[in-house]
Amino acid sequence: MKKKLDIISREAIYDGFFSMEKIQLKHTLYEGGWSNELTRELFHRGECVAVLLYDPKTDEVVLIEQFRMGAIENPEQAWLLEIVAGAIETGETAESVALREVAEEANCQVQQLTKIMKFYTTPGGSAEQIHLFCGIVDTTKVGGIHGLKDEQEDIKVSTVKFDQAYAMLATGEIESAIAIIAIQWLALNKNQFVAD
Repeated sequence: MKKKLDIISREAIYDGFFSMEKIQLKHTLYEGGWSNELTRELFHRGECVAVLLYDPKTDEVVLIEQFRMGAIENPEQAWLLEIVAGAIETGETAESVALREVAEEANCQVQQLTKIMKFYTTPGGSAEQIHLFCGIVDTTKVGGIHGLKDEQEDIKVSTVKFDQAYAMLATGEIESAIAIIAIQWLALNKNQFVAD
């Protein structure tokens, strides 16, 4: 099957902190021929980065906790445990944004940055892609409240042993998919980061 799509129309229906389009399209079918005309909304967030910070000397990861609008349907758990993340602006590289966000959100410096993967977060309706990294850091002075005041960020930063972070996946304490993917990746790959 030759995969093709035909975009019939695109209409901007919202342009704010995020944007959304209403799109009419058709696409080819596995059985042959074309689908009926579909109308779908597409949420635009752009490309973002996320960085799992890890200290191989102490075997600790850095977790951040902040209020998340997407979790307000469960108000008691609207503050999620996550990893450092941020949006890529025009003219920026994923790597430069990763380093900037680590400084802004966790108040530390990356010693070594390793690209893990790039993936769509929720491709059923969002165009957002994440560039996921692992950043080696010194966690001995990491902690506190950070973030940019002009962006209304209120970010609690803490460190936990890797085994505790991994256990937090099973208990449901970490519900953010990006952090879950990153910690599972580290479970499979942390032997590549040898403590000096």
